Amino acid sequence: MIVNLWLWFSICVSGILLIQCVINILLMPRLRPETAPAGTPGVSVLVPARNEALRIGTCLESLLQQNYPSLEIIVLDDESQDATAEIVRALGFSTDPESNRRLLPGAPLPPGWTGKSWACHQLAEVARGEYLLFTDADTIHQPGAVSSAMAAALRWRCDLLTLWPDQITVTFAEKLVIPLMFVVGGSYLPHWLLFWSQRVPGLARILGSKFLARCGTACGQFLLFRRESYFKIGGHRAVREHLVEDISLAREIARRIPEGWRLATCDGTRLVSCRMYTSLRQIWDGFTKNLWPVFDGDWVGFWLAIVWQFLVCVLPFLMIACFQRPELYWVTGFLLCLRLTAALRFKTSWLSVCFHPVGYSLALLIAVNSFWQAKSRGITWKDRVYREQVPPEPSTRLSNDTK
Repeated sequence: MIVNLWLWFSICVSGILLIQCVINILLMPRLRPETAPAGTPGVSVLVPARNEALRIGTCLESLLQQNYPSLEIIVLDDESQDATAEIVRALGFSTDPESNRRLLPGAPLPPGWTGKSWACHQLAEVARGEYLLFTDADTIHQPGAVSSAMAAALRWRCDLLTLWPDQITVTFAEKLVIPLMFVVGGSYLPHWLLFWSQRVPGLARILGSKFLARCGTACGQFLLFRRESYFKIGGHRAVREHLVEDISLAREIARRIPEGWRLATCDGTRLVSCRMYTSLRQIWDGFTKNLWPVFDGDWVGFWLAIVWQFLVCVLPFLMIACFQRPELYWVTGFLLCLRLTAALRFKTSWLSVCFHPVGYSLALLIAVNSFWQAKSRGITWKDRVYREQVPPEPSTRLSNDTK
């Protein structure tokens, strides 16, 4: 009886994930290179950098080649101990406040802030553009990336436009784990509901701001905010304690969809690329930083997610060699179709599809480690240790920020 319940539960969940992935992908805009629209507003490209000497040069060279006519680029050196600042200066960036190619020395990290949120907050405070583009130091941008993103943001009147870049994977560990970003992001959240709620105001009111906020997500490698909207939600100050500040900010935008705000999540694989991590150690540490904090302290939801994902996404592959049940073929077939759909759309490694149970098991282990580290000695990232601090409710947080 229990086995039958598990099998039919797994069939239903895997089938729903596959259907939702297909719908999300069909509705997700794929941005292509475009020229800048007439009367372009100013854009500030904001790059936080801490010990990024190996990557910052390539990133900034790609940003310097942008064809967008009204652009300033500001890099914040977040107390780097390597040659980050020297490389930035060698590319023509200066500390002159009037320069459109500016290097900003970062102030020491104050209590109650994560490093990236503090760096982005400092960048936003000095930016002059009507739009603020936060991007990571390990990204590479095609010459028309900013123009294309701005054309889409203006066309759709976005308060936040975020891109999913092409993820470069080289090592076996990267090919196993990194593509799961697209699988989880593309199938576990109903992006199609966000899409239609922004076009049918009545639907947004029915769904409500709390539900829509839970559906909001973003990729911190490319966050393009309308300046007014960014500061209206409190900017990075409002998420200063959160280790996944990109998703937290997107949730604040999605919360306001019933008020007419707009959040666009786009396929940017033709415009931006990124190699997030270069080894298993970096993957382990990087996702340890993110996987528990994204649940905002909801330990019940976290462990339910761990259990059902193991039961549905891993266990059927382990059991299929022992039990010749047709239900197992349905579950594994749905999951492999899901993996194939994501791999074809986002051009990720086929090794991740072939070794799905291995990669997914590794991801679940990292998630458990994330929970354990947060509850014990704290999460270490970029030589800083972050003790667990559950973020306050958004309404409380924003009201406190305005005092």
